[in-house]
Amino acid sequence: MIGAGEALRAKIELVLPGYLATVRAMWDGDAAARYPGYLAMLHTVMRASVPLLEAALAECRARADRDPVAGRLAGYYARHAREERGHDEWVRQDLAALGEDPDGPLAHAPGAAVAGLVGAQYYWLRHYHPCSLLGYIAVVEGYPPSPGWVGWLRRTTGHPAAAFRTLTRHAELDPGHRDDLYRLLGDLPLTPEQESAIGLSALHTLRGLIALLGTGQTGP
Repeated sequence: MIGAGEALRAKIELVLPGYLATVRAMWDGDAAARYPGYLAMLHTVMRASVPLLEAALAECRARADRDPVAGRLAGYYARHAREERGHDEWVRQDLAALGEDPDGPLAHAPGAAVAGLVGAQYYWLRHYHPCSLLGYIAVVEGYPPSPGWVGWLRRTTGHPAAAFRTLTRHAELDPGHRDDLYRLLGDLPLTPEQESAIGLSALHTLRGLIALLGTGQTGP
């Protein structure tokens, strides 16, 4: 019998080729012109990271006395919220390094693709179980840009190195976050229904990212 982590990886890998193909296609053409819009889109997603983790933490604390999974998850979500705090500010700094308005992503309502990607997580963690957020985290932190790819994008765009701090830091940090998550999945006393919810969250996240990136409209 395979564990929860192995089962989740297997589900993700069913959709992963389509996601990676979408990412490759997005950078075909004028990558330099597309990069500022990509950062603006990234900010619309990343600024929700800490609020999502804090919402999951609140649900875990409310359930902890009667739910062993929620009790175990509370510490993880609290720690991970601290780790993620301020990452959206890195994106604003990158935009400023490009000569763009760092407040630009806040000036417009994010589109439906972003709302659908992130908003589903609020629904599942509040109206089913906060473990569902693990599927979202497994996708958004489980497949970070490699240092080599970040270097390629810098060379291709010709933008200054200071405009790539977000991607560079996530290339460094996310592999460790991914490993922490899969260790946690191996230790949690998940029910089959909870494992299914985590998988559903992961697949929704991948499909949402494909929809968001595949439109070619990388702005907010």
